[in-house]
Amino acid sequence: MAPATPLPPRLLKSWGDEAVVYDTASGDTHYLKPLTLALYQLCHDHPGYTSVDLAAALATRLDAANTPQFQESIEDTLASLRAIGLLEPA
Repeated sequence: MAPATPLPPRLLKSWGDEAVVYDTASGDTHYLKPLTLALYQLCHDHPGYTSVDLAAALATRLDAANTPQFQESIEDTLASLRAIGLLEPA
């Protein structure tokens, strides 16, 4: 297995539970709404977590029910973060 290519540096600026991330390589800036920011932070704090682990941790953190719909929302958000290059592909 080849080692993972490190992601380019990013600058994160948050205001309360929202943030923007500036990608220094592409020059793109991405707005992260509260759920997306919380998920992004969890992914960086716990890189070995699966999407199921992330959904459970996020549900606990947000005091939300970990329903199938919540898990689907987490999967969709992870896919979006990967598509814009803020997370490594699964």
